[in-house]
Amino acid sequence: MRIGVLGTGMVGKAIATRLGSLGHDVCMGSRTADNAEATVWAAESGGRHGTFADAAAFGELAFNCTAGAVSLDVLAAAGAESLDGKILVDVSNPLDFSAGMPPSLTVCNTDSLGEQIQRSFPGVRVVKALNTMNCHVMVDPARVPGEHDVFVCGNDSDAKQQVSGVLESFGWPAGRIVDLGGIEAARGTEMYLPLWLTLLGALGTPDFNVRIVR
Repeated sequence: MRIGVLGTGMVGKAIATRLGSLGHDVCMGSRTADNAEATVWAAESGGRHGTFADAAAFGELAFNCTAGAVSLDVLAAAGAESLDGKILVDVSNPLDFSAGMPPSLTVCNTDSLGEQIQRSFPGVRVVKALNTMNCHVMVDPARVPGEHDVFVCGNDSDAKQQVSGVLESFGWPAGRIVDLGGIEAARGTEMYLPLWLTLLGALGTPDFNVRIVR
């Protein structure tokens, strides 16, 4: 599958590299076609790189791995016409580090970044996923011993099924992929991030996750 990955940070690199290792044709997008991080990643991985618009147009499916504070601007630069009808896996979180640590959320309680993206790009099939864990656990759940869970939410059932298939290829068992319902459930997964960051400080490692016990 051709997949566009928007973002050149740790999350974007981890996801793009894993997708490439699984045989997908990956294009990493950034603000400029000559972005140094994307250029190095492409040279090392054999993938492609270009602008956000290039990656969005290239991919049959896209991942938004950009910082939440700029995600809407990035997606606007990528172009609604290039994303229309496609699945967008939104991995971003609305974290605001302007006042230092711990960060606050730019949106919460009655709205979420996932919902804002869906409203701004109504033709895109937005699925929120993978935003509740470290990027290395996202693509290699075996880093955390035992069973633990990944969440998906979105308004398009078929899109969630397709994204779940990608997650299974990352190593997530089907029984540990929890469908939370519509895109409004992104409020909860995004508001979990302050707790995740607190746990990171308490545990001293990003290699942890949550499990639903019932």
